[in-house]
Amino acid sequence: MNLRRKLVDKTMTLIPLLCVIATIIPLISISGYLLYQGTSNLNWAFLTELPKPVGESGGGMANSIVGTGIVVGLAGLLGIPIGILAGVYLAEYGQQTRLGKAVRFIADVLQGVPSIVIGIVAYAVVVVPMQSFSAYAGAFALAMMLVPFLTRTTEEALLTVPDNIKEAGLALGQPYWRVVTGIVLRAAKAPIFTGVMLGIARIAGETAPLLFTALNNRFWHQGLTGPISTLTIQIYNYAISPFQDWNQQAWSGALVLIILVTLLNLIVRISSRSRYTQR
Repeated sequence: MNLRRKLVDKTMTLIPLLCVIATIIPLISISGYLLYQGTSNLNWAFLTELPKPVGESGGGMANSIVGTGIVVGLAGLLGIPIGILAGVYLAEYGQQTRLGKAVRFIADVLQGVPSIVIGIVAYAVVVVPMQSFSAYAGAFALAMMLVPFLTRTTEEALLTVPDNIKEAGLALGQPYWRVVTGIVLRAAKAPIFTGVMLGIARIAGETAPLLFTALNNRFWHQGLTGPISTLTIQIYNYAISPFQDWNQQAWSGALVLIILVTLLNLIVRISSRSRYTQR
């Protein structure tokens, strides 16, 4: 009986360990191969120069890096306020209302909608009326993906605030809206900030919506109403091209994108740790 118990115990310990190894090995393999392929073309020229025409070696993705920042930044300006305010409504005003339940259901559904569908909708809503691919259209598509994510993360963050904090504010004679904005949101700012940064990191790696909205541009961007290049689109175009130099630059672009997303996640972890340490 003791032998059987020990065998079961070791087996149940070994199975999670094997699952951890099965999770880590693909991650390490992908990261290692990406570093091996991507570092060959990753230099200062790659980060500061425009793409070269077909047949010319060298060049870079400077316009794509800047374009990614522009489109993601615009998406954040549009999506962050809407997502946070919607989350505040769900947590503080619409928990048991029909409208709140409907908004919660729609947010959950939108999070599961394929990104290419979001791109098609943004194409019909923005690109067709404007008769042009643009940074605005790309930002609108990414904001559509950001809003439901932030809505749910903000709601969950606000629900973690103890009720006695709200009651203390109300006992002081403050109106409920002031308690929510001045006390509850401040108490939940750390998880809300984490949700915002994770949402930004998520949309920064999207490609399909931008193919229908931002398209591409091999030159510096002259405005927000015309086609704009992003890292994900340029990586896609270079990866499927028949030219070896472009294929190699696609690996370097992918490495830059992974570094940017990793930095965003590190900022989230460091910020969250420092905020909770201060408490």
